[in-house]
Amino acid sequence: MLHVAIVDDHQIVRAGFRELLAEEFDFRVSFEAASGEEAMARLREGGTDVLLLDLSLPGLSGVDVLRAARQRHPALRIVVLSGFPEERYALAMIRNGADGYLCKDCEREQLVQAIRTVAQGRRYLSPRTAELLAEELAGGGGAPHERLSDRELQVFLRLAGGGSVSDIADTLHLSVKTVSTYRTRLLEKLGVASNAELAAYALRHGLLVE
Repeated sequence: MLHVAIVDDHQIVRAGFRELLAEEFDFRVSFEAASGEEAMARLREGGTDVLLLDLSLPGLSGVDVLRAARQRHPALRIVVLSGFPEERYALAMIRNGADGYLCKDCEREQLVQAIRTVAQGRRYLSPRTAELLAEELAGGGGAPHERLSDRELQVFLRLAGGGSVSDIADTLHLSVKTVSTYRTRLLEKLGVASNAELAAYALRHGLLVE
């Protein structure tokens, strides 16, 4: 029996995925959560093999949950389910610990295949994600944000969303100096000069998920 958790802030989306999973005799939903904080609390109870994780969540974002779950539950397999196409987030999420990435409008067969694949300890790459990865390996390079570390991505998304250095430091339990260092590094890596330009970069690439 595979125990699958569904984390999404929209009840109708959770219901849709629950209905799809119910068609598989060996799948059982271990829990559903509408926020990152609720997901982390439920994960502490154990009993989950695969986590279906939305990126856009209230409070702790999907990126935050991905990072924390990877640290605290190393055996957990995580498939990111997003409304954003692969071009925007797939490679970054895979690099930062996701075992798979799917768009929410995927076919049922893709979802089932992704869950079974990651449960076996392998990565699931959709045809489009595999294509993007091949392009990168062939020298396509990809956008600068695709090469950010998980912590850099966390700080970037919060800065782009209008968060102050002090607020981000408090939320991520970092010092203000550390967040300022990340900000300086992000400006350099993304080739911008200010928080406003960080936000413009995020909007241009469709990266504002909250």
